[in-house]
Amino acid sequence: MWSATARAETYEVYRGPRKVKEVLGSEHMVDVTRLRPATVYVFTVRARGADGRLGPPSRGVRARTPAAAADDHRAPTRPAAARGRAAGSRAAQLSWSASTDDRYVVSYDVHQGGTKIHSVGGGRTAAVVTGLRPGTSYSFTVRARDAAGNVSPASPAVRLTTPGTDDGRAMAPTSLRATGHREDGAYYVDLSWVPPRVDGEVTEYEIHLDGRRATSLVFGGSAPRDRATYSFYVGRAAGVTHRVRVRAMLPDGTWGGFSAERTVTTGAGK
Repeated sequence: MWSATARAETYEVYRGPRKVKEVLGSEHMVDVTRLRPATVYVFTVRARGADGRLGPPSRGVRARTPAAAADDHRAPTRPAAARGRAAGSRAAQLSWSASTDDRYVVSYDVHQGGTKIHSVGGGRTAAVVTGLRPGTSYSFTVRARDAAGNVSPASPAVRLTTPGTDDGRAMAPTSLRATGHREDGAYYVDLSWVPPRVDGEVTEYEIHLDGRRATSLVFGGSAPRDRATYSFYVGRAAGVTHRVRVRAMLPDGTWGGFSAERTVTTGAGK
């Protein structure tokens, strides 16, 4: 699964240097088959625009296939006690009871209707589904998958309706703190916040200053999960009060809601 890229016509999936899949720009997940057991692979994704140009590769994702499970034809048990709730108007939080298997469960697949839209590891029994539409009814089911590719029966359906309006709070950064410091005659705003709790990494943020977009922040490598920090220049005048807030680009390529707004005054207390 990967985040959406604006105006992508298609996505190309590569295993090392070799292209193995191509999907439409509306899809953000694909299954890659015919892999060898107990082998490490590196996958990347590239977006192709309407003009035919191929974008740069994504960050490489390493995956190790499990050892071969010989003569395993028994599927995991059906996930039970499935439940869920809307988290704002564009997301849902799902949970279920763990399945059992004669060997082990490697993943859980979340389906919307008859389409798989998300997967989580076999040690997890919850997922956050984003990219939903306000005021829309959804039906989700969960299936367990073992190392041999056997898939369980579907869990009981979880039916929910997203509310018609979205204040964004469920997918917004929280605990935003704003302070300032002076360096070489200039003033800077120092921010810290807790990233929204979603499946996958949140690597991109947008910072608004005094009601307008001031800058974007993209974390390379491993993005912070517990608390993110950032500092940026705001000018050389003391005694200026600024309003600041932050929002995150969610793993499905949509923007979450804004954090609570904070104020900071340049040179305050100095």
